[in-house]
Amino acid sequence: MKPTFMGAKALLWIESNYNSLTKAEKKVADVVLHDKEKVVYSSVTDLAEMAVTGETTVLRFCRKLGFRGYQEFKLAVAQDLVSPNENVHGAIDETDALADIAHKITSTNSQALKDTLSLLQEKDLQKAVDAILTKKRVSFYGVGSSGITAFDAHYRFMRLGFQTASSSDPHIFTMNCALMTGDDVVVGISTSGSTKDLVDAVRTAKTNGATIICLTNHARSPITQYADAILLASSKETPLQGGAFASKLGQIHLLDILSTAVALRRKKETFDAIEKTSKAVVDKLY
Repeated sequence: MKPTFMGAKALLWIESNYNSLTKAEKKVADVVLHDKEKVVYSSVTDLAEMAVTGETTVLRFCRKLGFRGYQEFKLAVAQDLVSPNENVHGAIDETDALADIAHKITSTNSQALKDTLSLLQEKDLQKAVDAILTKKRVSFYGVGSSGITAFDAHYRFMRLGFQTASSSDPHIFTMNCALMTGDDVVVGISTSGSTKDLVDAVRTAKTNGATIICLTNHARSPITQYADAILLASSKETPLQGGAFASKLGQIHLLDILSTAVALRRKKETFDAIEKTSKAVVDKLY
């Protein structure tokens, strides 16, 4: 997958793909991440020597990230340095004033949304939109915090008039996937992309002909092996966040983009559905 949509950043792609790199490729990644400025002025041979590996490994590393070669990768790194990530949030300390804590978390979360947009690939988004519009059913599955996101997505798409389902129970969604056909779309949500119960269920759904959309933070995690479309989220974690909220922000952001794009493709139907569901609960409010 080539990082082109919305100007994806080289350093984000390294972070997203890091766990799938070989031991030698991780050496290259470590050098790039820890000495970005020097890499911009280095040749492929220089980088290979700094990483104590071969030039072939450096080239393989660049291509695995989706770049055609080292020069294109180096240009992307240089562009990252022209518009560096905000570092003003820093680490949150117990001595920080409440206003400082609020500012740092807001800065971190804003950067997470920008980074998620940077990782978004137009072709994958288009595939996801087309699948949801052309299939009969769409199901959202995830475990733990990602399971809560699945319920949020279920609610949103139900309000838009789609036949939807969701579950965070591995037994339930595994059985559901066993019954799926080519009329189904499964959206598997997993920050790590390595949750075994979800990956196994998605594989079953894929075998049965379902279209698979995966929403994850890791481009080459196990779940992506079965995906027809990959939506990548990015998160910046602070000590007070523990990962959960930052990861969820990226997930929700992608689902907001996806649901809006889908709704715009069938405006009359979605407007009618929103109107009907709103009227259905109007007497539930004081």
